[in-house]
Amino acid sequence: MVGVPYDCLVNPLGAVRLTFEKAVASGSDPATFNGGDWGATDLFRDFLFDSGGLSQVPIVNPANLKWVQPNTLVRFRGMIQDMLGNELYVGAYKDGAMWRTNKFSDVPQVPICSSSDMRIWERRLLYCVPVPGQNKWTECSSEVLLNQCTNWTSPNRDKRQREDGAATDDMDLQVSDNELQGTPCTKKMRGCEPHSQSSLQQESTIEGFSPSICMAPDFDRNFLPCLVKIYESPESDLKLNDVFEFVGVLTFDLELTVDKDDTENLENSFCDDELSHLPPSKVPQLHCLVHRKLAAHDFLSSSPVMEPKTHLVKESRTALLKHLTSVLGNDGVAAHFMLLHLLSRVHARVDTLAVGKLSLNLTGFSEKSVSVFGNSVNLAIKNLLPFTQCIPLTVDYLNTASLAPRKDYQTNRLVSGVLQLAEGSHLTIDETQLQAGTLNSIGVENVRLLKSLMESQKVEYDFQYYKMEMAADVRLLILSEGKSNILPADLVLPFRPSSVGSSEIEDAEAVKAWRWYLATLGSLPHSIESEMLKVVEDDLVAARQADRSLCSRDFSRWLTMSRLMSLSFGETSLSLEHWQMVKELERLRGERLRCSF
Repeated sequence: MVGVPYDCLVNPLGAVRLTFEKAVASGSDPATFNGGDWGATDLFRDFLFDSGGLSQVPIVNPANLKWVQPNTLVRFRGMIQDMLGNELYVGAYKDGAMWRTNKFSDVPQVPICSSSDMRIWERRLLYCVPVPGQNKWTECSSEVLLNQCTNWTSPNRDKRQREDGAATDDMDLQVSDNELQGTPCTKKMRGCEPHSQSSLQQESTIEGFSPSICMAPDFDRNFLPCLVKIYESPESDLKLNDVFEFVGVLTFDLELTVDKDDTENLENSFCDDELSHLPPSKVPQLHCLVHRKLAAHDFLSSSPVMEPKTHLVKESRTALLKHLTSVLGNDGVAAHFMLLHLLSRVHARVDTLAVGKLSLNLTGFSEKSVSVFGNSVNLAIKNLLPFTQCIPLTVDYLNTASLAPRKDYQTNRLVSGVLQLAEGSHLTIDETQLQAGTLNSIGVENVRLLKSLMESQKVEYDFQYYKMEMAADVRLLILSEGKSNILPADLVLPFRPSSVGSSEIEDAEAVKAWRWYLATLGSLPHSIESEMLKVVEDDLVAARQADRSLCSRDFSRWLTMSRLMSLSFGETSLSLEHWQMVKELERLRGERLRCSF
């Protein structure tokens, strides 16, 4: 055998069809596939993960979309913003005596006759968007993306692709004008629709770079949604608001424009959702071959070589704590609480309690001081965490903002809200601009939504006829003049700076280490040994006897802090030293609270 017959990067559909034809030639009946896989997915998994091909596949975004050709292999990283249901399509059909497949494609390889034997399969539609609040440092540089795309158009690749795909392309291009018109039957069943001229052009531009591929005039250059088509994946694997990397075949032809009445010429499928029939020049479509759920560490440009329980972890902790202390105007107590806050995450749910959350309310800010310290804090958090958002809370904002996602039954779409955020997001709420005023019904509802997110880490989605609570995992930081009456945080700490805050960082490698530190250590497992558990229980009993105002919420917060304190040192089991550090922090916080309120 001389080389691979098809290039998985430039001609993934060729590889799909080759594996299909081999499966049929070996005696398999397409009727038994029932939309299932015949080896194509395994071929791409081997290329991407076992052979190291994943790094060669460009991550498509608005900056490089104009360089990416239709029907090539790309990666799209985004959050599942809406789930559009299932779509039926012609998955396999007979071309004379030969079976062909239309899987992972929008248009058939050759025209389908109305009398052809065909198999109807099913795929899921997901509307995905860039992760809300995703920071620029998580994205691959434009130079790297451009190199990945232009490398595909090298003469050797172009020549081999032309040779490998010549038979298919010649067959595609020989469709007559009469065939292009179709019959009433074929217009009713999109699976029987032959190629339109634009579809033929889309198929034939796969061989080399087409100068006509450029950004559409009305395309949002800063926001790239994507309609992802999923094949053979359990519904439980993909959930609303999850962040995924989808690797698949891109459909995006900027010269293709169709009216709503002509959409059957575009899709060989059966779906009532209008979004799925928008021309690809409006919403790129990706036929997913492989997908994987992403976590915060997947957005790091590189991960330092270090493991928990090493001196490097403790060095990173010391350096990060020093940086946070500088950002917070030399307030070391606030820096310690900020570190625990940034490490926090919801790791379990018991009834209505979200275990692991640790929201923080820094008080003592004015409109003037928040412009200095607030900006430094926001910039520091943006440099450390992948997904961050900031809300300037005012009466006007509360009365007009759309915080909760809502279902629009006119378009059958879920309209996103401000609080539809990915797991691990950070939300800073600036309450210093909140003045006296009257909340309307929208404002009252928005306050309730924010309070619910703060207390139970849930967001209520409005489906018009009913409401549904969706679990969230969002770290919340409130900057306010006094203790927030609207948003009851887990920790309230009066802010005591002694110098002007600074978020400047000179060591880029140190920042990478801090990002790894926060993305990795917060998700480590944690336990309390029986001997240590007895110490904790005795201390909680003594604390309750000394202060009858303490309740289960306070004890839960202490346990959360002790877990995070251990993890901040890379330790997965609570030690007496770390428990005492938590008690000392709480003592210092209590002193500040008594002096302030």
